[in-house]
Parts: sequence; C-alpha cells; structure tokens
Amino acid sequence: MENRYSLLFLIIKHGFVETAMSAAREEGARGGTVFAARGTGNFYIESFLGATIEPEKEILIILTPKEDRSRIMKSIYKAVGLDKEGQGLLFALPVEEVIGSFNLGKSEEKPSDDN
Repeated sequence: MENRYSLLFLIIKHGFVETAMSAAREEGARGGTVFAARGTGNFYIESFLGATIEPEKEILIILTPKEDRSRIMKSIYKAVGLDKEGQGLLFALPVEEVIGSFNLGKSEEKPSDDN
C-alpha cells in the first residue's frame, strides 16, 4: 500500500505555533491541530516561592500530501528557529489510510456507491 500522506508533528515552546502554521500555509498546508502540552524530558525546572515552573509547550499536527512534506518542514524549521537547542522538535510519520471528509487542496477520488 502506497503512503500518499504524511502527518507532521511539531513540539515547540509556547508562543511559536502561529508562526509555524503561517510558514506551513505558505508552502501549501491547509490547516493543523494544536494541543497544549508540557515537557517531561531532562530540562531545567525553576522554583519560585516554592512553586515549580515547568516550560509550556504546544504540539501542532498537520496532515499533508507526501510530496509537500519536505517543503513544509523546511519552512517551519526556518520560521521558528529549530536550529536553536531546546527550541523544539519536528518530525513526520507516514499515514497508511485516511477516512473522512477533508480537503488537502487536491482532487480526491470518492468511494463508489457500487457494491
């Protein structure tokens, strides 16, 4: 089975997701989904008046045609400064199958009603 789509995951410091999504849209992404998150890795945790302050993160996921993946990833990388240590992480996973009503900017064949 050929993988026609990729799912991009960006884990980034809070406040950068809009910049990332704008960069992705410039390269053809239609939209994304954002989740609030917090890190559990080996990071410096500050304490202020007895309260622990953990770095806030956001996760952006984008479903995109496979042929657009690298272009979108490069654009996000540059826009949010992923070359800086601790800024974030961007990776892609292949998608085996997509079911549902969506538009990725390409004409899709609709399933036949014939049995």
